[in-house]
Amino acid sequence: MQKSLHIDPGKCTGCLQCEMACSYEHTGVINPSKSRIKVFDFEHEGRKVPYTCTQCSEAWCMQSCPVDAIVLDPATGAKVVKEATCVGCKVCTISCPFGTINYMADVGKVQKCDLCGGDPECAKACPTGAITYIDADWTGLDRMRAWAAKANTAAAA
Repeated sequence: MQKSLHIDPGKCTGCLQCEMACSYEHTGVINPSKSRIKVFDFEHEGRKVPYTCTQCSEAWCMQSCPVDAIVLDPATGAKVVKEATCVGCKVCTISCPFGTINYMADVGKVQKCDLCGGDPECAKACPTGAITYIDADWTGLDRMRAWAAKANTAAAA
């Protein structure tokens, strides 16, 4: 059973523990600017929302990479950037419709969430449970599709 990150924005306090844990796991330093998860601040609404790669099944980033530097990790289902192969062309950053792949100028490569090999630090660090790592079937995609179908049916009536 594949697992995925589930984000509940209603539980996020904006503490940035997820960003700090991610940056430390991947770079060895606590530097939120190097994190693969970002907490967006919707000031006018008074909300904070964590956001990272959703590991799309379409994976436009992976399909667009001219050097095949983004590969599927069969154990986690994550689309992972092979840094040794990445040439830093940024084509994947353009093809990602969600903006969750970032170019790191200091290393000349891109980075994106790799689910920490199946044990995401962001989820472990989140003190409120706003970020959890759960069975993919429970992340809400099916519920969203059912709601959309119901809304579509109601609009047609």
